[in-house]
Amino acid sequence: MSAMHPWRFIFLGYQAGLGQPRYLLLCPLVLLLGALSLRIALGRRRWPLRLVSDRLLPRLAPGVSVLRPALKATGYTVGLLLIAFSLAQPQCGSHSQLTKRRGIDLVVALDASKSMFARDVQPNRLERAKLELLTLLDELKGDRVGLVVFAGDAFIQCPLTSDYAAAKMFLRAVDPEQMQQGGTNIGGALLLAKEVLDGADRGAKDRVIVLLSDGEDLQGEVKDATGALRDAEIRVYAVGIGSEAGEPIPILNKKGEVVGYKKGPDGETVLTRLDRQGLAAVAEETDGEFFYQPKGVAMSEVVSRIDQLQKSELESRVTVMYDERFQYFAGPGFALLLAGMALRLSRRRTA
Repeated sequence: MSAMHPWRFIFLGYQAGLGQPRYLLLCPLVLLLGALSLRIALGRRRWPLRLVSDRLLPRLAPGVSVLRPALKATGYTVGLLLIAFSLAQPQCGSHSQLTKRRGIDLVVALDASKSMFARDVQPNRLERAKLELLTLLDELKGDRVGLVVFAGDAFIQCPLTSDYAAAKMFLRAVDPEQMQQGGTNIGGALLLAKEVLDGADRGAKDRVIVLLSDGEDLQGEVKDATGALRDAEIRVYAVGIGSEAGEPIPILNKKGEVVGYKKGPDGETVLTRLDRQGLAAVAEETDGEFFYQPKGVAMSEVVSRIDQLQKSELESRVTVMYDERFQYFAGPGFALLLAGMALRLSRRRTA
């Protein structure tokens, strides 16, 4: 038997629990304030007795009541307790509900080669690409997303999932220093992304690969990959990262500080450039599109295109929904507060 959630229990044969139990922390504070208010209310009668005798009090201070302030303090305390408990979202009873999730399957192919350390965009190409991907994950609605990371070879960083928080965690762990093989193999990354999409359970009708790279394909396998993607009707939305002017590739130490720049066999500093034409050709061959925003975030345009694609039913499941009962506590709580406001502290009579 699986362990029950700590705030789930059986009450009179019904499933019960608290959806937001942290609000119960308000209850001790309310009790403390209530006890202080009640003490002040009970001590209210002693203040006049310090000035006059108990026998003269009814004449000099008519209508002074001990009971009314005590009732007022008690009403406020119980009312606030009930409201605090209602904020904890009490639940009792449950019912089943069929939920369906519609969307597309997409795999992000992220370039993590050493050239992505170039700083022609701030803070560098890789961090800019991560920013673009975070924008994508924040704007997706029900779609499944996977992550393939590549340099000279490619590997699956995150399988297809609708858990965007998990996808963000895998994204933050991407580090070019951990890539086993140097270079840039865009073709291999696209073929691996296709494998991820082909292996999806209840795959979507429209499938997309979002490629983020500077486009320097040193392995030359792109044509084979785009042909396979075109046959499988998988679009590539390519997002260019970097500039066409050329930028040296920094060499970093363990602290992330620049200690030099990569040099070629001739001793000259290697410059890396955005291959705009190459990325645009990949997108065109697969009926996709190329996006480039040198000073903005291009991923918003990608999301707009994704929203126009045909959504498929990716998942359907029976979800247990708990019946909310907060109103049974919030209503009496506010009623007690209003009653406390209406209650007068003394029985003063007009002549």
